[in-house]
Amino acid sequence: MRNDFCTDIGYSSLNKWGEQLCGDRVEVVEQGENSSVIVLADGMGSGVKANILSTLTSKIISTMMAANMRLEDCVATIAATLPVCAVREVAYSTFTIIHIIDNEEAEIIQYDNPLLILIRDGKFAEIPKTGSEIEGKMIYRSRIRLQENDFLVTMSDGAIHAGVGENLNFGWQREDIIKFLEMMYDSSYTAKTYGALLLEECNQLYGGKPGDDTTVCVVKIRSRSQVNLMIGPPSDRRDVNKMQSLFFSKEGKHIVCGGTTSTITSEYLGKPMIAELDYLDPEIPPTAKIEGVDLVTEGVITISKVLDYAKDYLKDNDSYRDWGYKRDGASLIARMLFEEATDINFFVGRAVNPAHQNPNLPINFNIKMRLVDELSDCLKKMGKRIKVSYF
Repeated sequence: MRNDFCTDIGYSSLNKWGEQLCGDRVEVVEQGENSSVIVLADGMGSGVKANILSTLTSKIISTMMAANMRLEDCVATIAATLPVCAVREVAYSTFTIIHIIDNEEAEIIQYDNPLLILIRDGKFAEIPKTGSEIEGKMIYRSRIRLQENDFLVTMSDGAIHAGVGENLNFGWQREDIIKFLEMMYDSSYTAKTYGALLLEECNQLYGGKPGDDTTVCVVKIRSRSQVNLMIGPPSDRRDVNKMQSLFFSKEGKHIVCGGTTSTITSEYLGKPMIAELDYLDPEIPPTAKIEGVDLVTEGVITISKVLDYAKDYLKDNDSYRDWGYKRDGASLIARMLFEEATDINFFVGRAVNPAHQNPNLPINFNIKMRLVDELSDCLKKMGKRIKVSYF
């Protein structure tokens, strides 16, 4: 029997204060449907040189590991490819590799980065590891069975140096990071959100001026969860029932966007549409309720706001402060698509909305199509499985 798990991977970095480039690098390579190789490399020093070293290291390791080559060969290749620092005679880049196999097991390989932290059921769980020397370097390996809602948290040493001499004499120790992760734990967090909380805390400890490149990469194991979103009526009126019945035959939550679409849905289900009158956000039209639908919202304005949030999520995720808690239509859709869903089905009607044909209105038919295209691109980059059907 195939398991129903999938991996949610999220990472972000702080550059060393005053540097344009980050000396840490995360590389993710998919191996088929359910396996992937995630490498976090930390290049020696900072700036351009560190950036090149970590990029080469992460690229070489992830590509070779994904091609099922032996770890010994990967490390030997890196040792042969990258220079050793003439001054310090130390390695060019440290790395952590997480190899997820069938979403059931993780092989973890660590060289000189802070040790990976497993948070299971909200508590730190010790991972057994064995050490071996490859090319004169001590490398630790572990292999663990994965469980739902496991968070694997890995970081560059900028996280452990946070606050050295500023707020804390010896920086933030691993025990402190574990306590922080346990304290902030919420099983509903995405990998990106959980990692961002840790990174933000590091930034605070550095007083907003990081003394080292700092990267946090989180892998979360979670069950697949499907969300279906319908926007716009079909171009041929005779396809209304076909579109509606296909939409409602799908498992998971159902979101209906757009005035005409929700009117048609209300008729199809034989249930009244009840408009909400509160404008929770002056920019976003209010939502409505139809029994049998999880969320009913206005169309183009709401979806363009969701697209703004999606683009920001892929960058710094600053607007999480808005959509993470608010109750307007765009925030509710963002939470369902970004946090809850792993698989998303779009049902897009190609009917031309007469209201949009008024030359004084800037919205035209192509805008809706472009919004759905751009939004599905963003969601794919978040690692979601997307299917778009046009009617």
